[in-house]
Formats: sequence, structure tokens, C-alpha cells
Amino acid sequence: MKILRYESNGFAHVGIFSHGLVLDLPTNLDLLEVLNLPREERDLLEQQAGRYYKCPIEQAKLLPPVEPRVVRDFVSFEGHIAGMKKNEPGDGSVPEPWYETPVSLMINPYTLKGCGEPVAVPPLTQAMDYELEVAVILRKPAVDLTAEEAEDVIAGYAILNDWSARDIQSREMLVGLGPSKGKDFATSLGPWITTPDELEQYREGNRYSLPMSVSVNGVEMGSYNLKYMSWSFAELISHSSRGSYVGAGDVLASGTAHGGSLAEQWAATKQRVTPAPLKAGDVVSMTVEGLGTLWNPIVPTVSPGHTIPRATRTVSEGH
Repeated sequence: MKILRYESNGFAHVGIFSHGLVLDLPTNLDLLEVLNLPREERDLLEQQAGRYYKCPIEQAKLLPPVEPRVVRDFVSFEGHIAGMKKNEPGDGSVPEPWYETPVSLMINPYTLKGCGEPVAVPPLTQAMDYELEVAVILRKPAVDLTAEEAEDVIAGYAILNDWSARDIQSREMLVGLGPSKGKDFATSLGPWITTPDELEQYREGNRYSLPMSVSVNGVEMGSYNLKYMSWSFAELISHSSRGSYVGAGDVLASGTAHGGSLAEQWAATKQRVTPAPLKAGDVVSMTVEGLGTLWNPIVPTVSPGHTIPRATRTVSEGH
């Protein structure tokens, strides 16, 4: 099943994607409730799709397929972090602690964007970037699960674009924490959730062999394969659930694929000129085998871009 959420007459609805069309599902269940149905009931519901709504996907208004309380974004592609380290202090090698445990940051769930939804250039940046990723969505909560147990809580997979303001991000990270305003303005997810059964044909061990690529204005900018994740999604869920709680509908993202961002190319040349940062009028498209294409147009900044004053110094005053 390729299950999604769409807007019609001002209301959100649950539907599926099939043969180029968005079709309604004749049910009052929400998306997670549908995904938690027994397989035979879900299949029956899918057979009844399209009774009241049929629309070419190009004309449908797609919403983010879920409304998560928490979005965790990992750094699980060794090639990406190796590429990014080329423009940082040190010898350019991947730090040894990276190999020891998966690391993630939290993304603002309130700025999630659906496929086709405009994304505004964030204020105060000259280095807007995309990040090609895949995300897993949970169908029920996870607490202290092993990787084997984690497989059972997976609802499905979707493409994720972790938009970034690289100049803001790089300044923020000098403080010693992760990015904040360099990230929290937008994250795209979609176009739908593909259930695990549809991806079995691509399985290689505990990974999926899914070619993935990103284009700007129709020009391919990078490509890779999801199978090169250094941890499986089940392992990321297990790690996240240790001594914690991962909720139903929560999203865990792979992190950027090798070659899946402009910043990785900028790091190799130590400049942000070629390729040029994203700008209003650009369209970014991400395609992953089995998961579809997620695209968004970029529009001009809509925020007033206000700033606050520099910190008040107190140490010199004896406090």
C-alpha cells in the first residue's frame, strides 16, 4: 500500500496512490489506524478505494502523510559525514565516536511540508540547501526494543528532505550543540508512505537496495543507494527506544545520503559558489525507487527576519 493524506474541500483525508491517481479510502479511520488493521482488512479497504475521490496526483493537494510529535534525524551515511569533514578543522577523517553509536537531532514537527507545498527561503541566509533522506514511520510505540522487535512497529517508509540554511547552521554549531535556526524552518515528507511489504523485492539482508537521487530544476545533482546506510532502520529504532519512548506516528530519518546535499560539494571545494545555493524559483525533486518522488518549489522569504541583540556579557562583571 502507498498510503497518503490529501486535502479536499478544506479537509484532510486518507487515501492511496495507485496508477497515477490519488484515491480516497472509504473509511473514518485515520492513517495510522488503517496501517494497524490486519492485512486482510487493509487489502479489502484498498480494493474499495476511489469511490468518492479520484484525482491525478499532479493536481492533488498532498499533505505530510503523518503529523508526528517527534522527528528524529540521524547521520547514518558514512560517505556524507566523510564528505562534510573535508571543510572542517582536523585531518578530514570521520571521528571515531561516530562509529560507536547512532547520533540524531530533533526536527521541528510543526514545519513539516507535504509534496508540492512551497518552501520559503528562510530569513538571514545566503546558503539554502536540501538534504536527500529516507524516513521510517512507526505504527505503534517503541520502548526498549531490540532491532528484531523493532521490525514489527514499522508502518512504512517515505522520502524526507531536511532543508538547511548552511551559513546559519555552521555558526550555531560553533557553540557545541547541534543546529537550531539553521534547520527548523522546513522539512518535507512524502509523497506517501510505502508499506514494508511493497519493498520486500528490494531487500538485501536488513537493508533495502533503493537507488535515490536529487535534482534541482530538472538537473540531477547527486545520487546514491539506501542500502549503504551504516545502521538499518530497525537498529535506529532500537537505539532511539533504549530507556526512552518513541511514539506511534513518529518519524526517524536516515540522515543525508552521500552526495545528497550541496554542502557536501561545497566542502570539497571550500566555497559556496558552485553549485549555487538554492533560491526562490528553484524546484527540488527527490526520487527513491519504490517510494516515489518528493518535490517542492522554493518561494521568496515570507518572514520579517527580525533579530535579537547580542548576548549581554556578565562574566566580566563578576556574575
